[in-house]
Amino acid sequence: MKKTAIIFFADGFEEVEALTVYDGLVRAGVSVRKISVSSSLSVTSSHNVTIQCDECVQTMDKSPADLVFLPGGMPGSSNLAQCWAVNECIVRHVQDRLVSAICAAPAVVLGPLGLLDGKKATCYPGCEEYWPSVTYSSEGVVEDGNIITAKSVAWAWPLTFRLVERLCGQAEAEKLKKAVCWNS
Repeated sequence: MKKTAIIFFADGFEEVEALTVYDGLVRAGVSVRKISVSSSLSVTSSHNVTIQCDECVQTMDKSPADLVFLPGGMPGSSNLAQCWAVNECIVRHVQDRLVSAICAAPAVVLGPLGLLDGKKATCYPGCEEYWPSVTYSSEGVVEDGNIITAKSVAWAWPLTFRLVERLCGQAEAEKLKKAVCWNS
């Protein structure tokens, strides 16, 4: 059965984080839905790159996905955290599916939802102040159960490989690494 993923896009997102994960998942054969958290399908990144999403959060198909991914960036992460539908989707999925966040999003979105309590996680240095009750790791990619976090844009490909491995298996992750000439 084909694996599925949801990526939430909010104005101010970090485009390299979002699009690296999107690209890697699609290359691995995952069906990815880009969901805008505003009423517009167009969402603009923190560096003024506009992305066209597939659906708006208000009218999105609520079918469960195998992965929910939250790109970082500011104010994108804050905009994600302020969207009730995003929070509801994350809480619903974290019970038995993968949830992943990068950069500011672990501390700004997952932390306040209580999803990092007692878990190992990482985030962009300095973002710990958004949810200081978690002891963040300095590692680039951290996996604890079904929550996978990454530190920054520099860790977008390693995070993507981990997500592909979890969703599609080690062989597909290795195939993706070869396709993008990772460490060649």
